Amino acid sequence: MPGDQHGRADAAPEPADGRTDRSGRRRQVLERLREAGRPLGSAELARDLGVHPNTVRFHLEALLAAGLVERVDGERGVPGRPALLFAAAPGMDRAGPRRYGQLARALAGALDGVPDAGERALEAGRAWGREAAATSGEPAEGPGDRPVGALLTLLDELDFDPVLLDGGPDHNRRVGLRRCPFLEVATAQTSVVCPVHLGLMQGAVQVWGGDVRVDRLHPFAEPDLCVAHLSGVVAG
Repeated sequence: MPGDQHGRADAAPEPADGRTDRSGRRRQVLERLREAGRPLGSAELARDLGVHPNTVRFHLEALLAAGLVERVDGERGVPGRPALLFAAAPGMDRAGPRRYGQLARALAGALDGVPDAGERALEAGRAWGREAAATSGEPAEGPGDRPVGALLTLLDELDFDPVLLDGGPDHNRRVGLRRCPFLEVATAQTSVVCPVHLGLMQGAVQVWGGDVRVDRLHPFAEPDLCVAHLSGVVAG
């Protein structure tokens, strides 16, 4: 599974749900609410920004959906329906780009070369696998190929694009991983990232029970494939 031909990681930002138009009118609406230090109505916002109230309302709805703005009831000291006001939500902006790949590279690089880095990575992966399996909704136990099917489902949900392969020389099952969601990091720090993936699979099948075991992972066994070797279930 070759990496980017130019060796670049994070070629594109990792967007979060609810991303807003950070360079346009929506940003102006949000900044005005932050500057005000108090809740504002859509009419006041429109007047301050010199735009139509419908324009402000459109962007307020998007900011509400992104969790950047909150609705606030106006004072009830006057007759009639309280005015609907808006305030900037407390906390950091959750709508910006994410750079988890850079964090992963930094952490993997810190472990790379440490004497017990592989074992630490393996244990971290097992903990991840146990947590993922416990929340996957798959049956906890089952004979035969049942845990294998659950493993394929989990790996697919995690974007490894798994495929069940014919048995190897020992006639046991093998699982091919046609995609690596951490490809750039894995190619740079194989000794750290790949044990995490092996541990992920081992931890998951441990939760599901049965005789299936994930014995080893052959990283980049083929240019476009990593191969996990299973035991306890024989290929048909």
